[in-house]
Amino acid sequence: MTDQSSPQPDNLVVREITVFFPFYNEERNIENTTREAVKTLERLGLDYEIILVDDGSRDRTGELADALAAQNQRIRVIHHGRNRGYGAALQSGFRNATKEWVFYTDGDLQFDISQIELLLPMARDWDIVNGYRMKRQDNVARLLYSSGWNWLVKRVLRFKVKDVNSAFKLYRREIFSRIEMKSTSTLIDAEILARAVHAGYTIGHVGVTHLPRRAGKATGANPKVVLEAFKELLALRKDILGRSGRTP
Repeated sequence: MTDQSSPQPDNLVVREITVFFPFYNEERNIENTTREAVKTLERLGLDYEIILVDDGSRDRTGELADALAAQNQRIRVIHHGRNRGYGAALQSGFRNATKEWVFYTDGDLQFDISQIELLLPMARDWDIVNGYRMKRQDNVARLLYSSGWNWLVKRVLRFKVKDVNSAFKLYRREIFSRIEMKSTSTLIDAEILARAVHAGYTIGHVGVTHLPRRAGKATGANPKVVLEAFKELLALRKDILGRSGRTP
């Protein structure tokens, strides 16, 4: 693992990329999020596709996603008929990606998509690049929960990483053809990272800016969501630790 605060001049190691966003009731954010992504990816000159995952939203998120896709052939939409959970939304994005590299971030505008430039050069040396949150902009309760969760999952699943649940990560796509993904909850980030590390993949780290949420409502700290993640954590421990080495 490593820390790196600024990109190297040559980031051509990433020439093609899938960028996807999980959305649940984000009608006030989806248009700005998607347009900022298009602007950034066009500026970088990458061969890209964007996937918008509508996880059973009950507002106009799905409708707006379809409208955005109709305006740009590089944008695709995946609809879940019902709300299946954050992990299920990420699974849909990863499994439907077609480019060599896959990047995801949340659709709530708490990250600046232009900072993907900080991650791209690091793909030369790492299979996964994790953008960890500097000066996280969340309330005290959420910060305390996150700190405890980070400590717990790393101890239980026996891997090391900064900021497990930071939603600003770049992955080599081949990883997802060689590891399982079972979690449908917020455990998904920990599961993927743990499985990848135990399979021999490497992780690099770089700090990124975290912004206050502008609109919409966070759901990750909902007691029901948290309880589901704890149950999954216990169920996954034996499965993950019982596997090692890259799948042939």
